[in-house]
Amino acid sequence: MIIEKIETFVLTDKLSDSFFFSQWEYSERCICVVKVTASNGQHGWGEGYGPATVLESGIKLLEPVVVGENPLENEVVWNKMYRKTLDFARRGVLMASVSAIDIAIWDLKGKILNQPVSTLLGGAHRTKIKPYATGLYFMGHDNPSRNFKKEAELYVSQGFKAIKMKVGLGVKEDIKNVKMVREIIGDDIELMVDSNHAYTLREATQLARAIEKYDIGWFEEPLSPEFYDQYNELRQKTTIPIAGGECEYLRFGFQQLIKNKSVDIIQPDICASGGLTEAKRIGAIASTNGVDLIPHTWGTSIGIHVAMHFISNIESIPGRMYQPDFLMEYDQTENGLREKLTYPAIKMEDGYIEVPNRPGLGIDVDEDVLHEYAIKSTIDSNYEMQKILK
Repeated sequence: MIIEKIETFVLTDKLSDSFFFSQWEYSERCICVVKVTASNGQHGWGEGYGPATVLESGIKLLEPVVVGENPLENEVVWNKMYRKTLDFARRGVLMASVSAIDIAIWDLKGKILNQPVSTLLGGAHRTKIKPYATGLYFMGHDNPSRNFKKEAELYVSQGFKAIKMKVGLGVKEDIKNVKMVREIIGDDIELMVDSNHAYTLREATQLARAIEKYDIGWFEEPLSPEFYDQYNELRQKTTIPIAGGECEYLRFGFQQLIKNKSVDIIQPDICASGGLTEAKRIGAIASTNGVDLIPHTWGTSIGIHVAMHFISNIESIPGRMYQPDFLMEYDQTENGLREKLTYPAIKMEDGYIEVPNRPGLGIDVDEDVLHEYAIKSTIDSNYEMQKILK
């Protein structure tokens, strides 16, 4: 059996309302997903995190390296893709192209072997994961936090046990917003903050010290990702755990992050940093150094399922009789690709999501929905013609 075909789909979802964070404004979602098909007709799905059309070009570059390979030998395939891109893509969007293909191969491998990806990774240490609601983005430039109260109340009513909010409007404004959200959600729900690397060391220190009293689970990307030493210095100046790493790539990038003692929590995006094959290696480095790992997750429901399988496989260090909950990012902004693209649907009950135990990632893609969101292309036109001829 060999990998016979690789197909890419650039999907766009126009938002009814734009939202923004400290860096950029979003008016649409645009994501590249990939379908890898084996010679026996089975297929797997993956996605990459980054500029979708550039990512698609990277997949096309890698296609000749992957087609003809054995889908059960995912590490061999990964190494060939890594070698192909090593001279010019140790970091950045081409590594996201590698990640998308790698994830699709894991999904395909699970379907071929009739096993869930969590089993192929080594087994599920837990069957339930606690999702945290990523939301509280800024809406409208006149009053960016105007929806915070209503949105925070919604997450509480939906049963979320943890929430992450955006900061980055300025230290004084952030302090006011964090205080407000904590008062709304109460003391029993975890609260994290994310500035998307908006601040200098001085500003981040000022903000961190001011919000410590609100019991913050972590301060995510307080500084620009280049400043490893400043991250370390910030850690010494606050009791809030520092998180980061969604801008890192490969085990080598995370080794540098950990070696510099920059963060308490690393956050690799599996759809960008090297796929599931490399995520296992990054996880080994984290556990060796006693650093927590909570993946960054953003995109379609494919990426969410990737995170679920991976998190279920993370070993608990130290082990103890009563294990803490493991968290998973669960973005709550408008996203038709998250809600409609795959089936079965994700369900949260009592603040937890069950890890799928079906083969592969445990999902498949609704190809009618796929082509509804796909940028018109020759592939898409052919699909429409096939429907007409049927």
